[in-house]
Amino acid sequence: MSEYFLLPLASLPFPNIDPVIVQIGPLAVHWYGVGYIVGILFAWWYAKRLVTNLRLWPDGHLPMKPEDLDDFIVWAAIGVVLGGRTGYVLFYDLPRYIAHPLDIFAVWQGGMSFHGGLLGVILAMTLFSLKRGIHTWTLFDVVSAGVPIGLGLVRVANFINSELWGRPSDVPWAIEFPNGGPFTRHPSQLYEALLEGLVLFLVLRFLTHSRLKLKTPRFVGGAFICGYGLSRIFVEFFREPDQQLGYLLGTSWLTMGMILSTPMVLAGIWAMVTAKPAPQPRAA
Repeated sequence: MSEYFLLPLASLPFPNIDPVIVQIGPLAVHWYGVGYIVGILFAWWYAKRLVTNLRLWPDGHLPMKPEDLDDFIVWAAIGVVLGGRTGYVLFYDLPRYIAHPLDIFAVWQGGMSFHGGLLGVILAMTLFSLKRGIHTWTLFDVVSAGVPIGLGLVRVANFINSELWGRPSDVPWAIEFPNGGPFTRHPSQLYEALLEGLVLFLVLRFLTHSRLKLKTPRFVGGAFICGYGLSRIFVEFFREPDQQLGYLLGTSWLTMGMILSTPMVLAGIWAMVTAKPAPQPRAA
């Protein structure tokens, strides 16, 4: 620990952005919440664009109606919030919530897990697709194609909130976070915003529009799962682990994020390797 105090105070100043966009009485609008809302709305809008583009589907046969996605957005929002909160409670801070169970409902205090949110949305997609007679993997493909934008926005909000910062570092772009101690750190939230957000979105865009992989159910969804898992594992080497968990093996590696992301990489590879082109619809 002593070597941390030899680091420079700050290579880049932390931008003093108020985490609260606007507050009217007890009602406060946070960048974090806006990130989730805008991300869900973008994924909904983008998915509707995909399912109405005849070029992307076998023989121009659209897999679902745009109105199906209008209805699904409510299911998705519930899955994200309930799954994300449940995942955080179970994976990251269970002893605290056992001792203070009412804190589980204090979502405004923060605490959401992507992995839990993903499981919540997968459950919502499975139930919704069965109810509507939609191919489950195809629904997963079109929804996941737009999700990275929301992930990137939420990571930027984490940066604004000065939370989930990186490990101490002396790289030229290191930042001294207001609540991160007397040394500079990796802005790991921005690393995640770039990889999980912009880069992953562009990769999926290439697969959907250049490689036409929506014609191969499961491939785009698998690429999303694998891409997120790889990005998260990589950034975990620069991100400070949650204080209540620390490193799970040794003194400088293996975090809960790595453990939860490894099955995602394997599942994503399996989905892409086993994906097969959808059968051509029979002529009437």
